[in-house]
Amino acid sequence: MKRPLLLAATALWFSSCAINPVSGDRELALITEAQEIAIGQQSAASAEAQLGLVDDAELQDYIQRIGIQLAAASERPELPWTFRVVDDPTPNAFAAPGGYIFFTRGLLALMRNEAELASVLGHEIGHVTARHSVAMISRAQLAQIGLGVGSIISPTVAQFGDLAAAGLQVLFLNYGRDAERQADDLGYRYALAQDYDVAEMVNVFAALQQSATLAGHSPVPTWMTSHPDPGERIARIKKRLATRPERSEPLRIGEKDYMERIDGLIYGANPRNGFFEENRFLHPDLEFQIDLPQDWMVRNLAQAVLAGSPAQDALIQLTIVPGTQREASARFLGQEGLRSGSEAQETVNGLPTVVAAFEAQTEQGTVGGIAGFITYVDRTYQILAYAPSAKMAGHEATFRRSIRSFARLTDSTALTRQPNRLQIVSFARAMTVAQFNDAYPSGIPLAELALINQQTGPEATMPAGFRAKRIVDL
Repeated sequence: MKRPLLLAATALWFSSCAINPVSGDRELALITEAQEIAIGQQSAASAEAQLGLVDDAELQDYIQRIGIQLAAASERPELPWTFRVVDDPTPNAFAAPGGYIFFTRGLLALMRNEAELASVLGHEIGHVTARHSVAMISRAQLAQIGLGVGSIISPTVAQFGDLAAAGLQVLFLNYGRDAERQADDLGYRYALAQDYDVAEMVNVFAALQQSATLAGHSPVPTWMTSHPDPGERIARIKKRLATRPERSEPLRIGEKDYMERIDGLIYGANPRNGFFEENRFLHPDLEFQIDLPQDWMVRNLAQAVLAGSPAQDALIQLTIVPGTQREASARFLGQEGLRSGSEAQETVNGLPTVVAAFEAQTEQGTVGGIAGFITYVDRTYQILAYAPSAKMAGHEATFRRSIRSFARLTDSTALTRQPNRLQIVSFARAMTVAQFNDAYPSGIPLAELALINQQTGPEATMPAGFRAKRIVDL
């Protein structure tokens, strides 16, 4: 029985080859360019909804302008190129198919100039122009046809819980080493074609190599987990720089413009979007708090707060939903394929609440759960807690405890907590990172202060006129 499947897959391979716009080689492509763009649009919408964009129109325009400049001279200038900065402190950049590129503000905080920015933008553009994600998706589709395996994005109980985590998976594809090398080479070429000093690539990769400690509670992987070790890449770049032809005109670095653009950028986690204190989640702008189970993995997305059990067999998700609590409860419990159990009107910490048991049939099996709908300050909060039906008995008490912990946030310290921000300081005399911190104190460890200034350590000396970053609570 395997022979017909193999023949079908082989025939599909030859009928679905396309010319790679970068290499000129024939390659497998089971999706058209229109489909590639549609996948990218969907993934980009997920990123914007779940991670949120940095609320700075000038910064967004700045990134878009430089990205478009690079992409317009690439092999695929006709794509709907879009460049955005997402509101996440983890240093990373990622590309969706079809020309949708995202930078985190955490990555912007590590860089010092436009040349570094252009080199990383060029790298992500290279993944798109060389159709790396298209090749991975096509191989996954071929595997489905030939071997009957599951889809590239595993189905979840998203239809019941509005879980969007799967929507980001296309953005965080782990490309092979050859693809990463090709993207590096393309980024180098794209940046150099716009007269940027590509020697600056070494500095940003070196900073990324040391940056894994800055992740925090983030759904975005660090650069080190989504890209190969920068050490080899730095060596390749240096080797290429050694053979670079001499140029009569100086290359662009663009430090002043870049530093002015990131001056005031939020650094680290933004508490106004909510923050964790051990297992408690507090949201100062919406003025609520909720306790989540101890030792569970927690995530704060732009549209949801998630907590997953250590055994990965249970999930709690909090979102804001439209309508009153009764309307939200009826809408959720009335979904096709979902069976509602007991439903009760309760008062949780003075707030009117509907709590209902439910069971749903999913592609992975039967899921059981508890849903809570709480009205607070003209908003309806939906708390869904669920697990495989066979595991519900072990989790039900924990689920109900979390739902009943939802309360008004009254702690004045939490309510007034503000984010840290980058501040750019230029000084007239040379000083070490440690001396700079004495003169212009920052609210982060010295090693981290050295990292964001691309210095080797606290005793490294920054020259007179250096534009240094400090972290302040403005």
